[in-house]
Amino acid sequence: MTSTELLYSDPLAAATAAAAEIAQRTGVASHDVALVMGSGWVTAADALGAPAYECDAHELTGFFAPAVEGHSGKVRSYEITEGGKTLRALVFLGRTHLYEGKGMEPVVHGVRTAVKAGCKVIILTNACGGINTSFKVGQPVLIRDHISLTAASPLSGATFVDLTDLYSKRIRTIVKSEDSSLAEGVYVHWRGPTYETPAEIAMMRTMGADLVGMSTVPEAIAAHALGAEVLGISLVTNAAAGITGEKLNHEEVIAAGKAAADRMGALLKSTIPKLI
Repeated sequence: MTSTELLYSDPLAAATAAAAEIAQRTGVASHDVALVMGSGWVTAADALGAPAYECDAHELTGFFAPAVEGHSGKVRSYEITEGGKTLRALVFLGRTHLYEGKGMEPVVHGVRTAVKAGCKVIILTNACGGINTSFKVGQPVLIRDHISLTAASPLSGATFVDLTDLYSKRIRTIVKSEDSSLAEGVYVHWRGPTYETPAEIAMMRTMGADLVGMSTVPEAIAAHALGAEVLGISLVTNAAAGITGEKLNHEEVIAAGKAAADRMGALLKSTIPKLI
């Protein structure tokens, strides 16, 4: 059976296999925390220092090469020492999106692998459109809750999982103690790859949404279902459709993400040891 066949036929077995490969390659039996870096976020990982190990994700069971600009498709292992505490971080530079048409299993394979590798905390970052007009381009926002407009879940069968504290309040409190200026918001998952119409954004605002993007929610659910705590951070890289009257483009997303990467990388480095 090929790596891809295993992913679709037995996704948890594929995640277990990939985790074992990471342990063998890194020489680290267990990692503590994982980060998934979204569009424009790759340089934020550099603030964690030099990785102890790096490889192309598609070398591991179940992973695909990146299909989106701004996603390098690398997997890194870091040793982070801060405040006298040392832990291991697994970093995924990029992700697979639902709009790529590969199905749900590749979308959540990274976080499932991370949990199987021992990670107790999963940090999900993304680039998003700002619906709440008080949010500015380049502003990071902690995800408090989400609205799914994709009608897609990574879970199947009679798998009933409570999502009341999906985006861990404990972790958000710790992060805000490091940076009290951080705002919180409700994130809408939009399948894409088209951006939203102005009428759709008006609908989302009426529903109580602050942010909109094309990732994060399936990963958050999959990680939470396996027992991990989840932190979601959205970087507002553009005003959502109809907010300013300007057209949306992916280059703007990448540029705004890079502009804020240094601040967020430093925040993550100082905060991560406090989360475990």
